[in-house]
Amino acid sequence: MKEFMGENFLLKSQTAKKLYFDYAAEMPIFDYHCHLIPSQIAANERFETISQAWLGGDHYKWRAIRANGYSERVEDPYQQFLVWAKTMPALIGNPLYHWTHLELQRYFNIKEPLNEKSARRIYEETNKKLKEDPSLCVFEIFKKFKVYAVGTTDDPADDLIFHGKAKDLTETKILPSFRPDKALNIDSPDFVSYLEKLGESVGFEIKDIDCVKKALVKRLDYFVLMGCKSTDHGLYYPPFRKLDEKEVQKIFKKVLKGEIINEEEAEAYRTNILVFLGKEYRKRNIVMQLHFNAIRNTNSRMFEKLGPDTGYDAVYDAPVAKKLSLLLDEMEKSDELPKCIIYSLNPKDYYSIASIMGSFQDCKTPGKMQMGSGWWFCDHKDGIENQLGVLGNLGLLSKFVGMLTDSRSFLSYPRHEYFRRILCNYIGTWVEEGQIPNDMELLGGMIQDICFNNAKSFFA
Repeated sequence: MKEFMGENFLLKSQTAKKLYFDYAAEMPIFDYHCHLIPSQIAANERFETISQAWLGGDHYKWRAIRANGYSERVEDPYQQFLVWAKTMPALIGNPLYHWTHLELQRYFNIKEPLNEKSARRIYEETNKKLKEDPSLCVFEIFKKFKVYAVGTTDDPADDLIFHGKAKDLTETKILPSFRPDKALNIDSPDFVSYLEKLGESVGFEIKDIDCVKKALVKRLDYFVLMGCKSTDHGLYYPPFRKLDEKEVQKIFKKVLKGEIINEEEAEAYRTNILVFLGKEYRKRNIVMQLHFNAIRNTNSRMFEKLGPDTGYDAVYDAPVAKKLSLLLDEMEKSDELPKCIIYSLNPKDYYSIASIMGSFQDCKTPGKMQMGSGWWFCDHKDGIENQLGVLGNLGLLSKFVGMLTDSRSFLSYPRHEYFRRILCNYIGTWVEEGQIPNDMELLGGMIQDICFNNAKSFFA
C-alpha cells in the first residue's frame, strides 16, 4: 500500500516518476489566468488565519461545505475552519480533497489528514506559521513556487494602480488581463451605468457604438503599456449574429433610451464588438481567451442574498460548434484572427473545439489556436486526462500551454503540481505500454514545454 499522498502521489510507473522529478517538478509557473486581487499582491499580504486564506473567497469550498449540511458563513475563524475540517472526509473523490492536503504539505509541512479530530491541532499550527514564517507572504510564495508571471483579471475601467506598485516589488511579473465583459453585456441591467464608468476612465461620454470601440481601444493600449499579454471573455456561448453597422447602432441607441432588446439583438451587438476587439488584439499580439458554457447565478434566491461568485454557478449546455467556427472565420477572413485559447466548461464541446481549432492554425505561430486546460468543474484528474486525450488525438499536445490556477487564493499553486503529476503519469503510461518510445530527451523536453516554456513563448 502506498503512503497517503506521498512522494510518488499519482505517479504509477518508474517512467512517470522520472518525467516528473527530473523534468517537471522544478519548472517555473506561468499562471496566465487567475483571479488574485492586485491590491493584495502590491501589499505583499500576509493572512492572519488559515480560515481567511482558505475560506475567505473560495466558492469551490463554499459549495462543498453547504453540500455537507453546514453554512460557510461563520464569523468565528476557528468554527469556520472546523466546518471545513468536518467536510474533508466527505470530499474523498473530489479534487478539493487532494488540493487541500497538497497545500497543507507544501506550505505547512503537515502530512496528516484534515478532519474533525485533527482540526484544532492543524488550525493552531498553520496559524502559527502564517504569523511567524517569513516565507508565507505573497512575494515569498511567488518565489517559493517559482511563479514567473501572474495574469490577473481586470476590467477595462480599472486604473491598474496596484499593478504599477507591484512592478518594482517582486520579480514575478504581475500582468493585467483585459476582460471587457461588462462592455459586451448590452442586455445587462447595469450596462448603461457601466458605460458611464468606462467613459470616466477615458475622459469622454460614450454615446454611440463608435465611442464604445474608441474607449475600449484606448483602455486596451493602456493595459498593453502596463504589461498586458492576454484578454479574457466570459460568454455563455460563442456569439455570431452579423448585422451591418447601422443596425447595431440602432440596437445600442435603443438601450441608451431605456428600451428592452431581445436576445438576437444583444447577440448582434456582442458579435460586432467581439470581432472588432479580436482584430485589435491581433494588431497588438495579444492573446484572446474565450470561456464558454458556464451558466451563472442559477439559484436566484441566493443570488439576491449573496450576489455573484458565491458558488451558485454550473455547467451549461449551449451549442458551440457552428457559431464558434463562424466567429473565428469572421476575423480570419481579413487575416486578423489573434492567438486564441478556447475553453468550455462542458466536456461535450472538447471534440468540437479541438477540431475547429485545426482549421485556424497557421504556419507562422506554432500552436496559435489553443484548447484551454480542464477548467473550473473540469480541473480534476479525470477532467485533466480527458482534455489531454482529446487534444492529443486531434491536435498537438506538445504545443499545449498547460495549466492555470483560475483561483482567488495565493495558496493554490500546488494545483500546478497536481496537473504536472497527472501529465507525467499520462505520458509515462504511454511509454510503459509501448505506445511511444522511451526517449527521455524527447519526452522530458515536451513535459517542460507544456509545464512552462510553451506559455512563456505563446504570451510573448
